[in-house]
Amino acid sequence: MNPSPWRLPEFSLRFLAIWRRNFLVWRKLAIPSLLGNLADPLLYVVGLGFGIGVLVKEVNGVPYITFLATGIVCQSTMNSATFEALYSAFSRLSTQRTWEAILNAPMSLDDIVLAELVWAASKSVLSGSAILLVIWLFGLSNAWTALWVLPIIFLIGLAFAALGLCVTALAPSYDFFMYYFTLFITPMMLLSGVFFPVEQLPAAVQAVATVLPLNHAVELVRPLLLGRTPEHVVLHCGVLLGVALVGYHVALALCRKRMIK
Repeated sequence: MNPSPWRLPEFSLRFLAIWRRNFLVWRKLAIPSLLGNLADPLLYVVGLGFGIGVLVKEVNGVPYITFLATGIVCQSTMNSATFEALYSAFSRLSTQRTWEAILNAPMSLDDIVLAELVWAASKSVLSGSAILLVIWLFGLSNAWTALWVLPIIFLIGLAFAALGLCVTALAPSYDFFMYYFTLFITPMMLLSGVFFPVEQLPAAVQAVATVLPLNHAVELVRPLLLGRTPEHVVLHCGVLLGVALVGYHVALALCRKRMIK
């Protein structure tokens, strides 16, 4: 009798070897990868920040470009973790069949999925940190509380990497990911306070926005970059951590089902 795919994960430090393997592969293309992660959010900050910033001087008492940049940190982290957990992880799972090769070593599927989760979150830290550097260079934030953003970026990366791995485990091909972006990632990006305050939305849409993980990320990061203490820190961190843990468990179960077939 086969064990249930929904059994609890078995954690092991063996995942670090797989994480290191992914890092060594990425290191060969590190510069193009970093430039790619930086270019898109930088265009948002410069294009929308200075463009719309001419029309909208301030939002919630801060210059619009500052308001936007603090949200872009979260968006960039989300995108980086999501792309890594979708396209790169799917390549290793299906196209390159790297996962099957690793399973011939003394490794388990639990180790592989955990390594993919932590690797995607680690890579998202580089993307988020790059935007933080831009914010500091532009003089948009010089608050010491901004240092607390770094561990939060990792937590955001874990949450969205876990969600992405769930989709990867179900995907028959790369085209499947477009549904995830169109139906979930893009609407969440627009509704979570990255580009404008959530309070500007209709009440019913605000209610939806309050449950989105990106909104909780923005509610943590923006105040810290503005030198303020976030409200409801435990709630926001709890939601992101819960998404990461539940998402990892679901992704692992789905991967177990997929690998058995």
